[in-house]
Amino acid sequence: MDRRFEIPAGWGRLQTIDAHTAGEPLRVVTGGWPEIPGDTILAKRQFARENHDSLRRALMWEPRGHADMYGCILTEPVTADGDVGVLFLHNEGYSTMCGHGIIGLVKVGLDCGLLDPGKLEADAAGQPIVRIDTPAGRVTATAQLEAGTERTHVSGVSFLNVPSFVLEPDLAVDVPGFGPVRCDIAFGGAFYAYVDAADFGLAIEPKACAPLIAAGRRVKRAVMEQYPIVHPDGDPDLNFLYGTIFIQKGEGSVHSRNLCVFAEGEVDRSPTGTGVSGRAAIHNFRGELPAGETITIESIIGSSFDVRVAAETTVGRLPAIVPEVTGTAHITGHHEFLIDPEDPLRDGFFLR
Repeated sequence: MDRRFEIPAGWGRLQTIDAHTAGEPLRVVTGGWPEIPGDTILAKRQFARENHDSLRRALMWEPRGHADMYGCILTEPVTADGDVGVLFLHNEGYSTMCGHGIIGLVKVGLDCGLLDPGKLEADAAGQPIVRIDTPAGRVTATAQLEAGTERTHVSGVSFLNVPSFVLEPDLAVDVPGFGPVRCDIAFGGAFYAYVDAADFGLAIEPKACAPLIAAGRRVKRAVMEQYPIVHPDGDPDLNFLYGTIFIQKGEGSVHSRNLCVFAEGEVDRSPTGTGVSGRAAIHNFRGELPAGETITIESIIGSSFDVRVAAETTVGRLPAIVPEVTGTAHITGHHEFLIDPEDPLRDGFFLR
């Protein structure tokens, strides 16, 4: 029996397509979000933060989402040669960049018709190039289209990230409960504190998720209290520590394993695209990853991204790289979420 629910007048309606990139969710807003004005993506980010935050909470938090939900809103580009702009959403607010989000939005955008491949430039192999305006700057993605299919099917995505660099190597931070801890502060679209999981007596595995979250939050607070984060050549909106990344040596062909604890104790199920970009910058800075060489970095669930140094450059007076990150995404559903104005929990709630 087909009984269609008639949506009462006055209810809010938000449409999304959901996907995951290497296990990390991405909820792409496709309809219902109000217009977001602004001449730059940072201006749009500020407007959404000040005017639409109840919608972010409604989609990211329970009962429609959860503490580890992630999402994005596609906007018109703000540059002359841009194809699309993007704002990234999570449990605490709005990211400046997100690698798994780039991979996911290109997959969803092309497979679901949000982006028209006929209007995109193609590379030498005929694969579509998507120029994306993010709050951290221009990101250029290339989709690998599967040949011989009747519809557009993206089998993988590579993207050239914003210039990534080491801000402070070997920083000693006094972390409550752990004492002095060595970390590297690096930028891969957002700033992270990179630490060795073994220094905390932890292994990057699912059963250690709770203590990793607790330690990651302590590291983040300690760095924020003891070290000023300043991008040497960027907007002041980039001057904050996004999260903590734990590192563990890999096995076989896997170089290493990452776990990113970001925002308000949120855990990335993927290896973290911006995180592996910062990792590549750290290894290049130390002479361990020359230009053109690729390494594979795993997540806490065993999914992986490849990252390579596509070029060497500078940011301000600091040596930097242009990282290229490669991964895959898969679509999991499409939704229309309703917001009942009489629901006392209409804007969501958050448990961690």
